[in-house]
Amino acid sequence: MTRPALEVADVVRQYGDAYLARYGQVTSGMQRRVLLAVSQCRTAALGGHKKQCDHCGHAEISYNSCRNRHCPKCQGQAQMAWLAARERELLEVPYCHVVFPLPAALSPLTLHNPRAVYNLLFQTVAQTLQTIAADPRHLGAQIGFVGGLHTWGQTLQHHPHIHCLVPAGGLAPDGMAWIPCSKRFFLPVRVLSRFFRRAFLTALSHAAAQGALRFSGSCHSLASPPAWQRWLAALRQTEWVVYAKRPLAGPQPVLKYLARYTHRVAITNRRLVALQDGKVTFRWRDYRRGKRTRTMTLEAVEFLRRLLLHVLPRGLQRIRHYGFLANGVRNVKFPLCRSVLGQVSKSPREDKPGVDAAKEDAAEPLSSDVCPACHRGRMQVRETWFARSAPWEQSSPRIGFDTS
Repeated sequence: MTRPALEVADVVRQYGDAYLARYGQVTSGMQRRVLLAVSQCRTAALGGHKKQCDHCGHAEISYNSCRNRHCPKCQGQAQMAWLAARERELLEVPYCHVVFPLPAALSPLTLHNPRAVYNLLFQTVAQTLQTIAADPRHLGAQIGFVGGLHTWGQTLQHHPHIHCLVPAGGLAPDGMAWIPCSKRFFLPVRVLSRFFRRAFLTALSHAAAQGALRFSGSCHSLASPPAWQRWLAALRQTEWVVYAKRPLAGPQPVLKYLARYTHRVAITNRRLVALQDGKVTFRWRDYRRGKRTRTMTLEAVEFLRRLLLHVLPRGLQRIRHYGFLANGVRNVKFPLCRSVLGQVSKSPREDKPGVDAAKEDAAEPLSSDVCPACHRGRMQVRETWFARSAPWEQSSPRIGFDTS
């Protein structure tokens, strides 16, 4: 694959130290590790190997990836493996795409308490969908869905929201039938938004009462109980918006949606346009004006500041499964869904008619070793070298982004 003319790593290498000089006091250890990992990804700093053709002598050097989940270059393989697993968990029914965003007023508190607030967001989104779907006035069924956390908007501002991909229907309470949703919509978004607002603010109040939230920085004033209550009251008066698209027709469009909304990072290398005079120009999509593509130019340090707003706490799961797709019940409930729908479980091989599995398995590893120059010899590893140090082992206040 051809390397893009400009990468996020280039911005980090050139302006990472300038960013730390300005914001180092408020940069977390995890954010520093992300900066270093991105700057060193697929460079000699992380080690690699040399392959040489046993026929013509053609040689290639490959450097190791950082495998950081915030790196734009390291999501492809993880995404493919995840999608392969999800393909086996798709029902042959329409699917719905529902988005739960948090109001902008919650952004400062979220940035100071990311683990607590993101977990509350997942918890209340699941509670909202499952409760409203179980109500006989709406669907009266047990649903299953996949939720993926995104924390960014198109211009890299902080905008936490969860994308949910839901089969358009669910299991009847007795598990003996499949109840489809309306052809026009999944669940009423007004009902979803009101329930979501109430559930989230209730959970947030409980978290504050239990001392699970930190009121620091710009949120310091909320430590006062009267100020906290006034702030919550204002949020209760704010209209929370839940977005829902009409059901998608069948598994293949669903897979495309999964590819778009899983293993995504805040910005990809292909959106970068230019890096010059200390400024970064990138493309963004203006959804308020017909999804028109525009460009934005930011100071490189400001670009990195916005980028690091989206570094998740260590170990926080950004893709979660609920209902009959939850890890604890999936092996029982999902086959039940297939059974009541009259569908037979298929292996991924069965979706490729005319392909001999044994031949395919034999061909894949061999074709990857064929020399790209002469197409006759095999590329063999001749030399291997290891990383100078792992990104997570570096903790100095100034990292130094030279990767030579």
